[in-house]
Amino acid sequence: MSFSPKELTEEIKDQYLAEDNNRTWIVGFSGGKDSTMLLQLVWYAIKQFPDEMRTRDIHIVCNNTLVENPKIIEYTARILNQIERAAAEQSMPIFVNRTVPRLEDTFWVNVLGKGYPAPNKIFRWCTDRLKIDPTTKFILDKISKEGEAILLLGTRSDESSSRASNIKKHEVQGERLRKHVLPNAFVYAAIKDVKTEDVWKYLNQVPSPWGSSNKELVTLYRNANGGDCPLVVDDTTPSCGNSRFGCWTCTVVNRDKSMEALIENGEDWMEPLIELRDLLVTSRDSGELYREKKRRNGEEKEGMMGPYKPAFRAEYLEKLFKAQKQIQKKHPEMVLINYQELVAIQISWFRDGIFNQNVAEIYNRVFETNITLENSDEKLIKEKKILKDVCAKNPDDYKLLTELLAIQKSKIILMNNRGLQNDIENRLEQFVNN
Repeated sequence: MSFSPKELTEEIKDQYLAEDNNRTWIVGFSGGKDSTMLLQLVWYAIKQFPDEMRTRDIHIVCNNTLVENPKIIEYTARILNQIERAAAEQSMPIFVNRTVPRLEDTFWVNVLGKGYPAPNKIFRWCTDRLKIDPTTKFILDKISKEGEAILLLGTRSDESSSRASNIKKHEVQGERLRKHVLPNAFVYAAIKDVKTEDVWKYLNQVPSPWGSSNKELVTLYRNANGGDCPLVVDDTTPSCGNSRFGCWTCTVVNRDKSMEALIENGEDWMEPLIELRDLLVTSRDSGELYREKKRRNGEEKEGMMGPYKPAFRAEYLEKLFKAQKQIQKKHPEMVLINYQELVAIQISWFRDGIFNQNVAEIYNRVFETNITLENSDEKLIKEKKILKDVCAKNPDDYKLLTELLAIQKSKIILMNNRGLQNDIENRLEQFVNN
């Protein structure tokens, strides 16, 4: 190897024992080659200290957008579990933290619930909501408790010319740390000068301190012919693309080459994901067929397209359920959309006045079940039965009241009371006009 792991280990040890050791360390971990190498170097460096000198906590943060490439998220989840166990067994001050977007910010709540068009290079709304915001919240929470934090990132100049330029732009000559855009946060890019070939040599020669096999990671890369998606902590961090592992729903790139390569190498169960991803691209750019003429704020201009039409949102949700059903024949644990998102989508439909589509009915039709999207506690069942009995002679009144209650409930679930009165008034106006 053209770089010296020993020298880099000594540098990390020196930084760990620096006078500013009240700053907590936060290691960005995606499960890819760079973040794996960084974490191994940090682990082996700190392990050389006796227990009483391991005074600085090290928090690993791994972000799950909830639409990650399923193969990668399965691998990463398994590795994080191994890291947690090994840290406890080896008395390492290392703690695993998993972040996810807020319910109202998830990909499916925005696309299928609110009708947001799939992202493109101009309107890339996903990066902030799915990646930057959850990670930023975690970092700010740590800063508020600890005062300051140092972010250890696996960014390398050798990855791309744009990344090399960005690293050079922000580094301070002769200093290991550089200021981050967040207040009281600093960046330590320990492996920024390591070449890609040396990353692979290191991972092949140095075993994982938490007991996993780096050969599995090598095989994963080889089969996908791609790379990892870095932990995104600000707008200067490159997003996914150019065959990187990332969200399987990504419509910013022209093709998801990593997923295509995985399918070609035997992961044919992922084919429905490619089809769904391609449909997002088609629907985004086909205005009259899939999208409204007006935006959500009522604005309408020549050539402008609004949110997805309700019929398409329902149609796509059904296709998503069918894909999940097909995939679960081989991978029963695989879930493409969670229950909380389904509830939030139904709530968004109510708020948008979409009462001719029902999430539970679509789900039940595909999976041949009888689920509801309500709490199943006895109190709620009893209250709804009383309400139905009172409105026995006026079923439309019962329907209206349950819809108004759903609107009110939406504000509670999404933790946002703004506009509640306006939403209720709009629904009452629709009822009167009909």
